[in-house]
Amino acid sequence: MSGDSWALAVDVQEATTPSVQFDLSKKLDRVRGQRNLKGDINGNILPEKAENGSCRKDVDKVDLAEQSLLNKLIRRSLVRNRNQVEVLQRDPTSPLYSVKTFEELRLKPELLKGVYDMGFNRPSKIQENALPMMLAQPPQNLIAQSQSGTGKTAAFSLAMLSHVDTANKWTQCLCISPTYELALQIGQVIEQMGKFYPDVKLAYAIRGNKVERGIKLQEQIVIGTPGTVLDWCTKYKLIDPKKITMFVLDEADVMIATQGHRDQSIRIHRMLNKDCQMLLFSATFEESVWRFAEQVVPDPNIIRLKREEETLDTIKQFYVVCKEKEDKFTSLCNLYGSLTIAQAMIFCHTRKMASWLTAHLTKEGHQVALLSGEMTVEQRAAVIERFRQGKEKVLVTTNVCSRGIDVEQVSLVVNFDLPVDMDGNADNETYLHRIGRTGRFGRRGFAVNMVDSKHSMDIINQIEMHFNRKITKLDTDNLEEMESLMT
Repeated sequence: MSGDSWALAVDVQEATTPSVQFDLSKKLDRVRGQRNLKGDINGNILPEKAENGSCRKDVDKVDLAEQSLLNKLIRRSLVRNRNQVEVLQRDPTSPLYSVKTFEELRLKPELLKGVYDMGFNRPSKIQENALPMMLAQPPQNLIAQSQSGTGKTAAFSLAMLSHVDTANKWTQCLCISPTYELALQIGQVIEQMGKFYPDVKLAYAIRGNKVERGIKLQEQIVIGTPGTVLDWCTKYKLIDPKKITMFVLDEADVMIATQGHRDQSIRIHRMLNKDCQMLLFSATFEESVWRFAEQVVPDPNIIRLKREEETLDTIKQFYVVCKEKEDKFTSLCNLYGSLTIAQAMIFCHTRKMASWLTAHLTKEGHQVALLSGEMTVEQRAAVIERFRQGKEKVLVTTNVCSRGIDVEQVSLVVNFDLPVDMDGNADNETYLHRIGRTGRFGRRGFAVNMVDSKHSMDIINQIEMHFNRKITKLDTDNLEEMESLMT
């Protein structure tokens, strides 16, 4: 394995989006419907040279839209967010309003009842600051950074429901999302929150929803994907964009990753009136996202999460020198046998390696779950839910599980293969996401990295330099040393 390093095998990326048909006749459980897919569920194929020299479509690459959907499917409650919220007002001289209760927002009684019925007792950090801005009169534009599980969807859903004038039977609020599954997730929140407010009607502008050309919609809220929404505004004339008074663009970082979606979103935006309220949300804000946000949202208030600095402070990091995968496996068994571990996550570079490791761990008597990109999002959610419930103690996964999965009982993360970028250098962001699965909520966690070559030792050195953290060498054959270091 060290001779033909997996890290150097990643040299080609094909980005394709599989076509998926969706049956709208089913209720909102349709989001969990069966997909008719060919090839990689992620739509991203990275070849790896197998031991026999053949090329394997075996390396999973994170698909942002699917990761976002997966996060939504497995969330049961708001995440505990330790990030500080930073608010930049368009007018710094105006007072900054935030709320600690939903009553302070003076919502319609039907909506307040819906909020409480969904289990929201008090606003989340994002909601405390964002809701007063979204509900302000005169309307204010907003750009907000918010991860999955922070109550962001509920916030803008509440804003749209509050914004509607039920006397007007035309589309007033328009929300676009990168995929129809994510659009349906938003719709589910709106339907739940608005169930005591039946005068507000909702339509889904998603592929497969058959509509009659030229007959204007009477639904006040439309949620959909950019291409279908654009067709409904232009080709079918179902929506008069000049009558839209609130425009929500969700998952902006995912949206701009697809060139067609980015262009369609801008075309929709250009059809709206200048005084239409613009709300844009994104989990991340790289430079490309900021440029897009500034193009779409004029004169905005901005809510950002200050980057969480303390993530690595609760995680002890180690590396183990090995020769090959069998040697890695022996070290892993020694490690697991000598420590009291609640649950562990083990990251592999390829599906082949993940399958091999799962089979060998199972043979040793461990309760193991396997997660990889060839599964549907719904199948992945089911595996994660079983792991969260403790039905399996070890989760072996490729990169599809590096982000956003919170399982409080995880005390050990193992990089069976180290994360690398397309150039074979350390992928520091993925490393942080991976080991961040442990040491959560203030608990002590452990991260162990398997080193099988000079190149992978170089990766460890790069990671140490990037995070300015020492990664300690660990001898898994020395029980006393392990016990002293990992306590």
